[in-house]
Amino acid sequence: MDAFYASVEEREDPMLKGKPLIVGGQPGARGVVSAANYAAREFGVFSAMPTSLAIRKCPNLKIIPPRGAYYAKISKQIHQIFSRFTPIIEPLSLDEAFLDPGGSEMLHGDAMVIGRKIKDDIKNELDLIASVGIAPNKFLAKLASDYDKPDGFTVVREKDVGQFLDPMSVDQLWGIGKATKKKLMRYQINTVADLRSQSPDVLEVLLGQSGEKVWQLAHGIDTRVVVTDSEAKSISKEHTFEQDIRNFNQLESTLMGLTEGVVFRLRQAELKGRTISIKVRFGDFKTITRSQTLPTPTDITSEVWAISQGLLQSALANGKFAIRLIGVGVSGFSGDHSPMQTDLFEQKSADKQKQSKLDKLSDQIQRRYGSGTLKRGKSL
Repeated sequence: MDAFYASVEEREDPMLKGKPLIVGGQPGARGVVSAANYAAREFGVFSAMPTSLAIRKCPNLKIIPPRGAYYAKISKQIHQIFSRFTPIIEPLSLDEAFLDPGGSEMLHGDAMVIGRKIKDDIKNELDLIASVGIAPNKFLAKLASDYDKPDGFTVVREKDVGQFLDPMSVDQLWGIGKATKKKLMRYQINTVADLRSQSPDVLEVLLGQSGEKVWQLAHGIDTRVVVTDSEAKSISKEHTFEQDIRNFNQLESTLMGLTEGVVFRLRQAELKGRTISIKVRFGDFKTITRSQTLPTPTDITSEVWAISQGLLQSALANGKFAIRLIGVGVSGFSGDHSPMQTDLFEQKSADKQKQSKLDKLSDQIQRRYGSGTLKRGKSL
């Protein structure tokens, strides 16, 4: 969706169209920008920017408080449109998803026809604009969806992958941030075409373990399939920091927020998992993972958090670190949703029941008022 929250507000009040606006918090309350319309982006205002900075960049900026429940309701309407054309939907957020229409082409037409129908239905029924990217894999489809925003419709065919990727800057590829871009530029590697001309061995020397993956992306290779949460072998979430982080409290806070998101998705898919994993990528691109398997599967946030927090502390025990990326995941799913065996100690069982009730209440609030409405203090 194009500037989703901001576009919804423009739809509700046509007088706002064409004027710079953001959806976000007030500057006096250390607010941040949740979404900016395209008029605001022309002033250099973008999401995740402090509202105080956004005001300095654009003094006439209109600030609208977020309406999480309303955006979640519209997101559900958008997904209902998706489901007319394929059941294979992998949501990324309220306003973005991967779809695999391969099994629906006999009924609805090829991917281009389906993409156009979805785009038209969203416009005609919801008066909102979606940008569509169609490509042989998820990585290319994501790039294609961003390629011609707003109101984009971009198709990348197999034979045109090189032509599509080559002119792009290297930081268009997943995993390449500002620091890595500067490093590559020192070797005159500025575009994806420059990357494509390097061997995997050279990129491994320059980028470490991520070198092979970057080489694959530069060639348009992505073997991941579109999976619904209920089909996934694992559910995970990760965050890349704009600058390397050395503050352990900040890392814990970020990890808590990721954990809440992962376990919420777990419960939505009616899954329980036994194995909790964390992923840590350092500033030099060295990546480590740590995992722990529980005796019984769980979908309780506090239990997953206790394990992931311990894994993080263990991974960074030496106290010297500069972290570029952190992530958490749950796997080892159980399809048996029958009541678990009673815990040996009644107090422990009572606490588990209490935490489960807390999670259910939290889920109800999230579904009604939008993702992130209710958070644990640790994630703030």
